Amino acid sequence: MRILLTNDDGIHAEGLTALERIAAKLSDDIWICAPETERSGASRALTLSEPIRVRKLDARRFSTTGTPTDCVMLGISELVEGQRPDLVLSGVNRGANLAEDVTMSGTVAGAIEAMAMGVPGIALSQGGFYEGAKGYASAEHFAPGIIRRLMEVGWADDVIMNLNFPSVPIEEITEVEVTRQGFRDAHVRMVEKRTDLRGREYYWVGYRQERSEPAPGTDLRALYDGKISVTPLHIDLTHAESVHKLSGVLGGAPPHA
Repeated sequence: MRILLTNDDGIHAEGLTALERIAAKLSDDIWICAPETERSGASRALTLSEPIRVRKLDARRFSTTGTPTDCVMLGISELVEGQRPDLVLSGVNRGANLAEDVTMSGTVAGAIEAMAMGVPGIALSQGGFYEGAKGYASAEHFAPGIIRRLMEVGWADDVIMNLNFPSVPIEEITEVEVTRQGFRDAHVRMVEKRTDLRGREYYWVGYRQERSEPAPGTDLRALYDGKISVTPLHIDLTHAESVHKLSGVLGGAPPHA
């Protein structure tokens, strides 16, 4: 199996090194294309207004000045020599990618770009970093078996798999839960206003460490309960109920002003 790796934390991230060790348990045909610097929160951004520079670090390792989406697109179409990858793994992200955050995640976007190009994509994230945890032990321990099982059973062409690993000790993780994407009942993003040494104002964007009360069956609930969350995601954002409701009152000839 030929595997392409990417991430949004950058080519030098510890999580990418952990992902290499995960991939090495599945194959010896591993390629890497990752951003030169951290691109967290890049979502599916493409670099359109400036050139993308590629640096070849060794025969199968590349970094780019672009986003995770750029990296996967270039990796599949230009940089991986010979046959296309059979799988793209994106991560292991430093911090979980859950609930509404998946729409902003560069890690998830890397898997989505793979899917868009006809290659199965899996995003991997390690929770706990913003609560003082360190390392990628649970992701490294459990991810190879989960990925192997997913590849055996397969999934729909328009779907990616979003894997999140809890930060509890490995011996305490006893369950994988297939979940749905949740939505927080608390707004945790924040902006902090500061002043630099020349008296000019600037802002830092971040997250409050506040837990919500997620429903059973969601990705958030599973991770809070110390389970590994596996969420099938796709990019059809259509709200079917509203389509049905609006079709009866807005469908047909355009209304007059």
